[in-house]
Amino acid sequence: MQMTTAGPVPPQASRWLIAIAVMSSAVMEVLDTSVVNVSLPHIAGSLSATVEEATWVLTSYLVANAVVLPITGWLANLIGRKRLLLTVVTGFTLSSVCCGFAPSLPALIFFRVMQGATGGGLQPLSQAVLLEEFPGQERGKAMAFWGLGIVAAPILGPTLGGWLTDSYSWRWVFYINLPIGIASLIMISLFLHDPPYIRRGALRVDFWGLGMLAVGMAALQIMLDKGQEEDWFGSHFIVTLALIAGILLPAFVIRELRVEQPIVRFRLFKYRNFASGIGLVTMLGFVLYGSLVLLPLFMQTLLGWTAVTAGIWTSPRGIGTALCMPLVGYLLGKGWDARRMLVFGFVVASLAFFGYSHMNLQSGTWDLLWHQVNQGLGMSFIFIPLTVLTMHPIPKSETGFATSLYSVMRNIGSSLGISFVTTFVARRSQFHQSVLAGHITPYSQPTRQFLAAAGQASLRAGYDPTTASHRSLAMLYGMVQQQAAMLSFVEAFRIMGYLFLAIVPLVLLMRPARQARPTASAK
Repeated sequence: MQMTTAGPVPPQASRWLIAIAVMSSAVMEVLDTSVVNVSLPHIAGSLSATVEEATWVLTSYLVANAVVLPITGWLANLIGRKRLLLTVVTGFTLSSVCCGFAPSLPALIFFRVMQGATGGGLQPLSQAVLLEEFPGQERGKAMAFWGLGIVAAPILGPTLGGWLTDSYSWRWVFYINLPIGIASLIMISLFLHDPPYIRRGALRVDFWGLGMLAVGMAALQIMLDKGQEEDWFGSHFIVTLALIAGILLPAFVIRELRVEQPIVRFRLFKYRNFASGIGLVTMLGFVLYGSLVLLPLFMQTLLGWTAVTAGIWTSPRGIGTALCMPLVGYLLGKGWDARRMLVFGFVVASLAFFGYSHMNLQSGTWDLLWHQVNQGLGMSFIFIPLTVLTMHPIPKSETGFATSLYSVMRNIGSSLGISFVTTFVARRSQFHQSVLAGHITPYSQPTRQFLAAAGQASLRAGYDPTTASHRSLAMLYGMVQQQAAMLSFVEAFRIMGYLFLAIVPLVLLMRPARQARPTASAK
């Protein structure tokens, strides 16, 4: 066996079994964040609730997830990484089954809180394990394997959720986690071991810090999730949440910079690669998850596709990712400059968004296909090099803390992206509608021609003159609404393309990953 500063490196077969174990548990959690979305109307109808009430099924999960994510590295050092992984996988699996059996909406929300709390640590824990188990020259392959599931899961989730709900029941969206969780538990028990620098019980519990983090993150997540629904700062509820988050989270950061044993190690920002990578992954989450909401919304509201059809034609992004991630891992293993690959990925992905911005109301499936494949290709050249570059200078003893921060900022970025696109499309649609309506007057020749043609068609269909006139005006107003919405979607896609180009300079601040990695004691 090879030796590293953290101890003996497991044999090749054992390393990949560990990779399968932790990746399957992480994919199970990521998939669950998107697979439930399609099932919300069915959940609401089954449990005698409105769709607005059922959205708390999503919000409760995200809030619990957001609270646990930042403290995952600290928890691993407190009780041991293997023990924590076994605990959270068991908790996530059991709470998933309980969600499937939930007899009422309050019960389902309670079990979703449990699911989010136990699932919050799966992503950073699995990432930390892979970064430590694989030596430097194989880290790109490990991240490619892990990233294949993490990136593809939210893309394929809506399709899987729609199929399970239509073919069986919304409850199977949760039951499907049971066999995956059991298999992951068996492999983690057999193959995973804690590194020697994790000393269980060696940390003190900062209760004040924990309290500020929990309340502040919960307030921030609820504000982002419910902001558009509550009309943002026109709502006292949202203003109160913003004040709570705006006071407690900065206070938490200041406290963590001063205490001897911080829960979240913000001092890791002293590493230039890590600081730049956190900015990049936040924007990556913003654009990726914003587009995951934006594109299906465009397909369903403007192109008239069903939820299942929209889910199927959102999947080609996963094709580009699946094809290119193994190649990216191979190229990193051969010593290619990860920074150049990262710039290439951002440029290609931005071109895909500019391609989306040229769509119209007559666009079909093939108009979307190639742009989605290009986006998936670009994302594969972003995800792996970004992880490798960001984590490269971090000492192994700090990897768990670093992956926790990395994951929480990606999640905050995704929440910001989803809130932005839903608000932007709604507000810009209203703006464009008022502008377009201002050009429709009784003295406009095109307006008179359209109303006359529509009125004649209604008369031929057997309607009386008054009804025919009303139908003509309704058709005209419907066209104005469609065109206004189309313009808002085009602008949103274009903004995302520009955002990816705007953050490329951050890549230039990062050092190449060919330098020697610090030892566990290098602090």
